[in-house]
Amino acid sequence: MAIYQIGGQSIHSDDPALSELLANIYSLRERPLCLCRTPGIEMYVAKVDEKYLIKRMPNSGSGHAPACDSYEPPPELSGLGQVIGSAIQENPDEGTTALKFDFALSKGASRSAPAPSGKETDSVKTDGNKLTLRGTLHYLWEEAGFNRWAPTMAGKRSWYVIRKYLLQAAEDKTAKGASLAGMLYMPESFNAEKKNEITQRRLAQMMRIATPEKGTRRLMLVVGEVKELAQSRYGHKIVLKHLPDCHFMMNDDIYKRLLKRFEVELGLWDALEGTHLMMIGTFSIGATGVASLEEVALMCVTENWIPFESTFEKLALDALTQQSRRFMKGMRYNLPSTRPLACAVASDTEPEPTAMYVVPPGASEDYAAAVDELIAESKLPSWKWVAGEAPMPALPALPEQGR
Repeated sequence: MAIYQIGGQSIHSDDPALSELLANIYSLRERPLCLCRTPGIEMYVAKVDEKYLIKRMPNSGSGHAPACDSYEPPPELSGLGQVIGSAIQENPDEGTTALKFDFALSKGASRSAPAPSGKETDSVKTDGNKLTLRGTLHYLWEEAGFNRWAPTMAGKRSWYVIRKYLLQAAEDKTAKGASLAGMLYMPESFNAEKKNEITQRRLAQMMRIATPEKGTRRLMLVVGEVKELAQSRYGHKIVLKHLPDCHFMMNDDIYKRLLKRFEVELGLWDALEGTHLMMIGTFSIGATGVASLEEVALMCVTENWIPFESTFEKLALDALTQQSRRFMKGMRYNLPSTRPLACAVASDTEPEPTAMYVVPPGASEDYAAAVDELIAESKLPSWKWVAGEAPMPALPALPEQGR
């Protein structure tokens, strides 16, 4: 539980009086202090969906105590370091964050559908200054806190919770001059008794983009859990859970490229029982009300909704979970699979958190050398598993009082 200092008063994060205090200082631009360290660490107040929240200042996450909710591993251990400050621009004075996308939210008649987000090429073009579609999903996931795990979270994550906090994470974000929350659709939890109400709310949100503007089709973002990829009468479609009456159509071209680009994610989802396959996509609505996908990216998450990229990563994450450890999962954002990053950061070790790395079987010499370089340059102690060469090592040791 966090403790903050507001003015001369110390207050716990679960104190009912906190909300009123934050409302009072919001317009004054007064900075609360997080007391996880001495002296306290400056924070700022954001207004999200008519609620006031305390958020960490840009680039300050690694300065918080590891046990603090505001702690964040050094950005170079994930893909965040590539996009923070460029594709992600935080404005504490306004309490907002501006995002720069590398994907379109409108489509002219002459434009062809883009390749699926995250496509790896051998060109020298960089997308580090803008968020890819996959990077956007990773950012929302991290902002919502779903890359974090503590034993107290067991059994408390469901689609209702995932949706609630992802939408909340989008509330104070803008992109292309508009509210991110306003351009994001996520299916509500299915309820047969409220089916008609839910459908009407979906139509009211989606049909705003059904009418072209000056010959340009407008697009929205969708985030949901994939139920199945299925064949339709004239192509293919993605069926999302909790959304039985609206499917997202794909032509043969995007479907074939989806299978090729996300072969690993689809294979993991198919093979590992209990995992969830998340989709983020841009889509348009035709005059008939049918949703058609323009660009798609996929992400696998564990039964606890923690992202993972391989069977070996999942083994490490499952071991941490089963041993009631606290950790944060490193998110790839725009980084290609050829670039290593920390699989996780164990935040319950002392005196510092421990960065954990998994080297997949058959990794190139360059990949292995890049992992060693990350370890050498990081200020955090490290744990490394070269999968395929040896069994998984014992997890980073807990402090004596935690044994």
